[in-house]
Amino acid sequence: MKRNETRALIMRFLKAFDEGDSAAMLACLADDVIHDINQGDREIGKEKFRWFLAARARHFRESIGDIAVMTDEDGMHAAAEFTLRGTYLSSVEGLPQATGQRYALAAGCFFDVDDGRISRVSAHFNRTAWIEQLETR
Repeated sequence: MKRNETRALIMRFLKAFDEGDSAAMLACLADDVIHDINQGDREIGKEKFRWFLAARARHFRESIGDIAVMTDEDGMHAAAEFTLRGTYLSSVEGLPQATGQRYALAAGCFFDVDDGRISRVSAHFNRTAWIEQLETR
């Protein structure tokens, strides 16, 4: 895959995330996608990713901005940095009580791309800073 095609794929995925369009996000993924959840487990498969998105949507309304996408020469690897903005809608066990808190933090993802689809998504943000925002807002 060419560098510009990889960049377009990643931007499509991130735009779909920003718009809350799970179907469009899933269309960008390989069936056996690897999902490394921020400071959490690794899940494999598009169906697990679908469940992750549904659970996330129950508890949070999120959008992203300030997006910067970088790719390697052959288009097999990419990274994106962005600002994650959200509202905490309903409580999650192990997190503070949800009261509509808003948050904003720097975040990023690393991607592998194979055969025109994202085959790995590895999400990263400062969980401690995020929880502090949930506790104080």
